[in-house]
Amino acid sequence: MELNTSPDNLVFYDGDCGFCNSSVQFILAKKKRPFYFTALQSITAKTILENHETVINMDTIYYLKGGKLYDRSSAVLQIAKGLKGGYPLLFSFYIVPKFIRDLFYNFIATRRHKLRKKFCLIPSEKDAQYFLTN
Repeated sequence: MELNTSPDNLVFYDGDCGFCNSSVQFILAKKKRPFYFTALQSITAKTILENHETVINMDTIYYLKGGKLYDRSSAVLQIAKGLKGGYPLLFSFYIVPKFIRDLFYNFIATRRHKLRKKFCLIPSEKDAQYFLTN
């Protein structure tokens, strides 16, 4: 895959994390626009994130939108803007300084493996088109 062809609204997640896989399923169920996904363990993630001068941290969600890379709480809030229902209202938390938002993010991230046991995410045929694999 060439970097200039990577899709917009690309979510990078820990493919070995049950909580993270559940989050991907949640985004798929609530999306109002297409989101694409790649596991942080993939060559695709490594290539794209290196291009953005980012070293992969497995307890971090990354989100690439409009050529800009967001991480941690900023990624979560940007993703929320693209969901149905009241979830875009969460974006109002963007006014809270990032270091404070990330304290809450880090609290959950360090406990994510305890929150949901590991499971293998197998997308439906309909959703498989949104996953970048290599």
